[in-house]
Amino acid sequence: MFKYKAYKKEVLDASLWLSRHGYFGSSRGSGGNVSVRVDNTKMAITPSAVKYQDLFIDNICIVGFDNKEIKIKKNRKPSIEAGMHRIIYRKRPEINAIVHTHQTYGSVFAILNMPIPALFDEVSWALGKTIEVIPYALSGSQELATNVGAKISNNASAYIIQNHGILALGKSMDEALLHAELLEKVAQIYCLALSTGKPICELPIS
Repeated sequence: MFKYKAYKKEVLDASLWLSRHGYFGSSRGSGGNVSVRVDNTKMAITPSAVKYQDLFIDNICIVGFDNKEIKIKKNRKPSIEAGMHRIIYRKRPEINAIVHTHQTYGSVFAILNMPIPALFDEVSWALGKTIEVIPYALSGSQELATNVGAKISNNASAYIIQNHGILALGKSMDEALLHAELLEKVAQIYCLALSTGKPICELPIS
């Protein structure tokens, strides 16, 4: 439907940018997902199992928060993580865009099951005092969506998903992308700092 075109384009453009910059872990894969809130009843979200290099605007799915597909390209299904996005939009009404990636340094802390503390002012202001870890559950499962829903009440803007990847949230798509970038920046610096074996100087935040 034409009325959804702008939302679909926003998801497509963000997905292609993330893919080009290596945030999905593989330029030829289809891992990760991106969505934007259309209104309080539906979202636009990337499809399942479509390589980002092959993605077109008509492939982007419109899905209701009741799990009904409103508009979908033939033979295209919404991301298996739609339930995870849905619960975030329901519980966090200020959030209008979600980015889930498998970016390299964020994923390091996903497999370490290790939160990232506040290390820089800009990261603390944008993402929260701590980038917390959401407990593992199988990709696309209701259990994972439930785990996400239980953690996001801390009102942070970025999270690590254990043995999976990261989540970045924003009031706009630009903000969600910025948060994904900031998470990767601080994850890389923290990883390098830890490798020295020297004490880490965290921000004095109470």
